[in-house]
Amino acid sequence: MEEKCAPLLYEERQSMVKRALSYRWIVWGVMVFAFMVVFFHRLAAAVVKDEVTLAFSLSATAFGTMSSMYFYAYMAMQIPVGLLADSLGARITVSAGMFVAGAGSILFGFAPSYAWLLAGRFLVGLGVATVFVCIMKIQSQWFKDGEFATISGATTLIGNAGGILSQGPLAFLITLVSWRSSFIAIGLATLGISFLCYRFIRNRPQDMGFPPVNERELLREGLLADSFSIVKGLRDVLSVKGVRRATCFYLFNQAGFFALLGTWGTPWLVNVYGMTVAEASSLTVMMVVGIMIGGVSTGWISDRAGRRRLPMIIAASLHMLLWGCILFPFQQPLGTGAIRGIFLLLGFTNTSFVLAWSVAKELTSEKYTGLAISVLNAAGFLAIAVATSLMGILIDFFSSHPIESAYRSAFFIGFVSSTLALLFAFFVPETGSIRARGNK
Repeated sequence: MEEKCAPLLYEERQSMVKRALSYRWIVWGVMVFAFMVVFFHRLAAAVVKDEVTLAFSLSATAFGTMSSMYFYAYMAMQIPVGLLADSLGARITVSAGMFVAGAGSILFGFAPSYAWLLAGRFLVGLGVATVFVCIMKIQSQWFKDGEFATISGATTLIGNAGGILSQGPLAFLITLVSWRSSFIAIGLATLGISFLCYRFIRNRPQDMGFPPVNERELLREGLLADSFSIVKGLRDVLSVKGVRRATCFYLFNQAGFFALLGTWGTPWLVNVYGMTVAEASSLTVMMVVGIMIGGVSTGWISDRAGRRRLPMIIAASLHMLLWGCILFPFQQPLGTGAIRGIFLLLGFTNTSFVLAWSVAKELTSEKYTGLAISVLNAAGFLAIAVATSLMGILIDFFSSHPIESAYRSAFFIGFVSSTLALLFAFFVPETGSIRARGNK
């Protein structure tokens, strides 16, 4: 009798594993759909700069401050979101976050004054800040360790489609309806996504009666009731030297690039090159395309090679050189084809941040995966917010100079930050070999 039961139990478990492997794509798909909204809001400010500036009579400094409110809010939420993802769970956290983001977008569309504009942008940042850490937490539960960098790259690939929608399509939309109507409609759609998140997302396979999928979860099935300590989690994460170095790399890797992509790239092309917003957006979207291509390929290459640091060094080196091409072009001015190529490669090389996530995950306990990644994100988005604001201040400060000189002064921040990212890449510990040995 026992001999007959054993095969049945094995077959039943295998069937449950297959069901878990199927359902994980629904969970991941809804999360990635929410992640597209994150990128849409992150990059939309640059497209509506002229309309918002005209409506509220904003200076470059005021507009930069408004745009950076998203990043300040995003940064401020990273540690809390990491704690919520590890304790309350990704499902509730991201559902509530998307609801707040939808309300913020609606408020932004109805804003009667600059203060309300800031409040709406800040609420959007608070809400969408929940998505990234939660999707990393979900991936750590629903996917195997050897799939993590690859699926993170795929997340970046699809999520950045929201960035594409925030460029050309949004630029076209505001020619048909007002920017206010556009953001109100986006807010209503975001509220709908909040419902989808609550309906379909589950924190881990065990919540649906499935066996664990991740290898480390299989080893600790009996330890899931361990208490969660916020203080211990922060101490464990921040005490790891490799995590601190990966955080510094992530910080400088993100700062200049997303200030360019999210706020100042389109105005630069409009004011310096005389392009329309639609024409400029069609070029800046190449940075998003670069992120999409680079995100999935960088993670895949790193997983196959079993290396993290070397790909980070190579990508950071090229990223710094590309910033140099913007500051010190071989021709004056840069041609459209050159700008398109530089933007594409800037996006591609920026995606070494995917490997920083992997390093943080591989150096810390799986119990604090969300918290470890949130530490990186907090540093990164603080850097983006500061860089965005500083670029606006520099553009105003040098406003008496030719406009191209003002923007060049602002973009020097991007060159410096990319140089510092390269420096820290050399000191990030190699964890890919650790993962490779663990899979043997």
